[in-house]
Amino acid sequence: MRLLMVFFILLGFPALEIIVLLRLADAIGWWLLPWLILSAAAGWILIQEERLAVFGRLFSSLQSGQPLGYAMLDSLRTLFAGVLLIFPGVISDGLAVILLLLPRPKASRPPAREAAEGEVIIEGEWQREEDRRLK
Repeated sequence: MRLLMVFFILLGFPALEIIVLLRLADAIGWWLLPWLILSAAAGWILIQEERLAVFGRLFSSLQSGQPLGYAMLDSLRTLFAGVLLIFPGVISDGLAVILLLLPRPKASRPPAREAAEGEVIIEGEWQREEDRRLK
């Protein structure tokens, strides 16, 4: 039953897009064609930029101590929005814009390590100085 429902949704979305495109083309005319071309180009550019940015996001997450899942989900969301922009249709473009406008997860610092009983934690900066006796 679930498989049949997924099948109808997958067939129904393109049919709905076609109906909306035909009605919109009848209402505004040839202006729909530049919209479709520009949205597909924007989706392609978004995918190409994200292909390069995903490694930077992962490295930044590793450096800040955040879970890598946030960076991966953010990149996946951007890639999915790019695919929706490439797919011709007004509904998919609207869904892509909604995905791009969703707030990104907040950066959180990892919790500070608590000192065990009898253990002393001294925070500060240090600098290594060469010992002249070793030369």
